[in-house]
Amino acid sequence: MTPAGAAALYATDGAGIGGVMAGAALIGRCGGSLARTLVVAGLVGLGACAVGPNYLAPEDPPATRYTKERLKDPSAADAIATRQGGSADQSFVSGADIPGQWWTLFRSKALNRLVAEALANNPNLEAAQAALRIAQQNVLAQKGTLYPTVTANPQGLVAQAPGLDLQSPLQNQNRYLYSLYTPQVLVSFNPDVFGGNRRQIEALEATAENQRFQLEAAYLSLTANVVAAAVQEAALRAQIDATKRVIQAQTEVLQLYNKQLSLGQIAGADVIQQQASLSLSQQLLPPLEKQLAQQRNLLTALAGRLPSEEVAETFTLASLRLPTKLPVSLPSRLVQQRP
Repeated sequence: MTPAGAAALYATDGAGIGGVMAGAALIGRCGGSLARTLVVAGLVGLGACAVGPNYLAPEDPPATRYTKERLKDPSAADAIATRQGGSADQSFVSGADIPGQWWTLFRSKALNRLVAEALANNPNLEAAQAALRIAQQNVLAQKGTLYPTVTANPQGLVAQAPGLDLQSPLQNQNRYLYSLYTPQVLVSFNPDVFGGNRRQIEALEATAENQRFQLEAAYLSLTANVVAAAVQEAALRAQIDATKRVIQAQTEVLQLYNKQLSLGQIAGADVIQQQASLSLSQQLLPPLEKQLAQQRNLLTALAGRLPSEEVAETFTLASLRLPTKLPVSLPSRLVQQRP
């Protein structure tokens, strides 16, 4: 290494390399070759002292599926047609990706409108988006440390010429004034010798990525809650309809029993037993209606509305279509897709 290069390196790195150069200069009195060897070894050792280790992504697990045997397609819905005229058969698709707007697979316009309204009115999503923007701006600000800083400081001055006090006050005073403009430009640069700034940039980028995953988690949680509440509402409506049909059938049977009792064909115990069965079925209806009202309030809250502003969309099992293709991802892909 030449003396000029050693001096330049000392100027950029500071006291640490300066100490190595000073020690090498002392040993250089004993021998030029030994001094050069020690200087090179010291500089190489300092250059290897990077701030923090390099990040290496972990390898994917060797698993190829969840179960020991291969997954079989669902067979419970074989040869069953839906009310919309399609087939209810479902099949697994290995390695298929899950779409971002996964709720559209149910093919319900009412559900799509409700999810869009919930995404537009949710304050948690707005807060997560603002936090993500802050994290991204912090990354950009830290990246600015890798570039030179240029500062401009122009100055202007208006002054009087010397000797003005000796002149007559009746003369024009403006000719004794003059202007002075001094432009100043300052350029500074802090070299990242040991990679400290780059490590800080990596840390801020990781923070921004984590904040992005938190935004995706809030997004998935909200959409999943809306879809689950809509499906639960459809199930409750089906249960209420079935219960009402059972009550209607039992009421008709009770009327027939009363006619038969009046004709003397059956005993009174049969009528009492039928009345008890009807009463039990009628007791099942109020809890189901209460659960339905709670689900409607939940959908209203998820949509960002007040309890008095109930959503207009209603859901039934007939209005929802089950997806026919069920994606199955490997554990490594699942880890990458989930927050």
